[in-house]
Amino acid sequence: MEVLSSRVLLRPRDPTRSRRFYADTLGLAVYREFGPPEHPGVVFFLGQGFLELSGSSEEAGGPGMRLWLQVRDAAQEEKRLREAGVTVLREAREEPWGLIEAWIADPDGHRIVLVEVPAGHPLRRDPR
Repeated sequence: MEVLSSRVLLRPRDPTRSRRFYADTLGLAVYREFGPPEHPGVVFFLGQGFLELSGSSEEAGGPGMRLWLQVRDAAQEEKRLREAGVTVLREAREEPWGLIEAWIADPDGHRIVLVEVPAGHPLRRDPR
């Protein structure tokens, strides 16, 4: 299989609330909007991928689904989001594998890990 593009699809319980969370609170940029004006779908840039919010679902956030978002400063983002009323599941801290991670939840309970890759971490170094 040759994958040419990909995106994560979320079917939120309240599309308007989730759109505000991802656009206004997290600050993700919009790639495109589609569908009827009364129930639009939206696709956000997500680093090298995309996040699509469209339709709706009555189900809670999937227990195994996580979004991994690399940020420049996990502690700074955690503080900003906490002040904005976002549910912080775990404060920013260095993990045994050397990444700094903070955990938050979107309005439907989907877990989002904010990851900072410190200078000197193997993900930053060219292994050649």
